[in-house]
Amino acid sequence: MKIGLTYNLRSADSASPAGWPEDAEEEFDSPETIEILVAALESLGHEVERLGDGLPLLRRLADGCRPELVFNFAEGTGVGRSREARVPAVLEMLGIPYTGSDPLTLAVTLDKPCAKQLVRAAGVATPDWLLVDGDVEELRDRLDTLPLPVIVKPAFEGSSKGIHQSNLVEDGQRLFEAVEQMAAAYRQPILVEEFIDGEELTVGVVGHRPQKVLGIQRVRPTKPISGPFIYSLDYKRDVESVQYECPARLSALDTRAVEAAALLVWRTLGCRDLARIDFRLRNHVPYFLEVNPLPGLNPKTSDLPLMAQALGIKHTELVGRIVAAAQERLAETAAVRV
Repeated sequence: MKIGLTYNLRSADSASPAGWPEDAEEEFDSPETIEILVAALESLGHEVERLGDGLPLLRRLADGCRPELVFNFAEGTGVGRSREARVPAVLEMLGIPYTGSDPLTLAVTLDKPCAKQLVRAAGVATPDWLLVDGDVEELRDRLDTLPLPVIVKPAFEGSSKGIHQSNLVEDGQRLFEAVEQMAAAYRQPILVEEFIDGEELTVGVVGHRPQKVLGIQRVRPTKPISGPFIYSLDYKRDVESVQYECPARLSALDTRAVEAAALLVWRTLGCRDLARIDFRLRNHVPYFLEVNPLPGLNPKTSDLPLMAQALGIKHTELVGRIVAAAQERLAETAAVRV
């Protein structure tokens, strides 16, 4: 099969654009990761064409490039809750099939408050939150509805962009400063979220009818720390600083609760083919944090491949499962149309 690969590359010098925070390209991938994906797809018998994103992608498609399937790995550029939806929207307009979730799901899941509202309405627990859009002073009138400590994070980002240990705020005055600083740096609304002091879990889900929980991974620091653990960007950049426990050693009761919550989130938000869903587990209750329907696939540093590796699933097999899920879904759609 002829497969096109869409992606965003980090700048060659690893520097973020002028005026942007240093983690602006955190979701983007290195050439090494792209070549690993290409090699995996080729080893599965596919012919791969590198399409990229933005103008290069549009030019190739305008020139008549029509892959049989696109392996969508593009995060989109700039600021906006719909940036991850752009590539699938273009592909749908041109009638080109692709892996992963559709534009609506990609937009909804990147918008953390929107995803939280839908998930809570479906019956999944999620931390309480406030959204600050522009006027930080309005936070003073609402803060009594959200007790400290809280986590401060950008509303429309992934890959833990903007999230550090200092984002855990226990002082009211510090909260206003943190929100103002983050709004200026990331140029978007800021989410102020109740901190759930519990186990940090991430759940991989892959497949199509039935989609299956690949595994539950618990993340813990390798060294003692003072205060609560936050799986921040600093930890994600240093895999040696954390312990990845997969399968997570949870009770049968907690395992069932986390798996059920993950699958309900998947169905509620319309995820397809693959996703990674994050929770904090407190008093046997999984609290939904966010879902990433475009999870990283670097076999050395990304949670989903590390989870698969711990479960005895090779990286090439994981990529093959994603492609197979998309093919099954597309075949089912074609059969319905006939």
